[in-house]
Amino acid sequence: MATGLSAIFMANRPALLRFVRARGAGDDAEDLMQDMWMKLEAKDLGPVSDPLPYLYRMANNLMLDRYRSSSRRERREQDWAEGAGGVMADPSEDIAIDERMILNQKLDQARAVLRDLGPRVELVFRRFRIEGVGQRVIAEELGVSLTTVEKDLQKAYRAMLSLKQKMDTE
Repeated sequence: MATGLSAIFMANRPALLRFVRARGAGDDAEDLMQDMWMKLEAKDLGPVSDPLPYLYRMANNLMLDRYRSSSRRERREQDWAEGAGGVMADPSEDIAIDERMILNQKLDQARAVLRDLGPRVELVFRRFRIEGVGQRVIAEELGVSLTTVEKDLQKAYRAMLSLKQKMDTE
């Protein structure tokens, strides 16, 4: 049985769902409710003085995070399309087989370097640089400080720069 904030969430779930739908969540409304539930269950939150406003603020923040992430993803895709002359084609179509093999080898090396840095550093780098998730969101997801995320990114950047320099001298 749900207790504390989780119980208040469950009792007010229909109203929270209406709230996020009214604010434009659309098809993502149910997913947002699931994300909220998961966050509430994953975190050991102490007593909250005003639990219902807290839940509404949490729902609003999750919507903003999704909107920002979606906007960044769309902007990246648009920038990529514009850089490709407006044609969205498979980038590997114009690359010779030997060049593709070399690029795949370099990609494998980069993945190995990240993997050697540890799972958290690899995850932080992937979430921030590839998926476009904000550092603060990553810190909350992992339950670490923003400084830890920044240091993990610095570690990954240094390793990638070192790998690039090594590849450039070969």
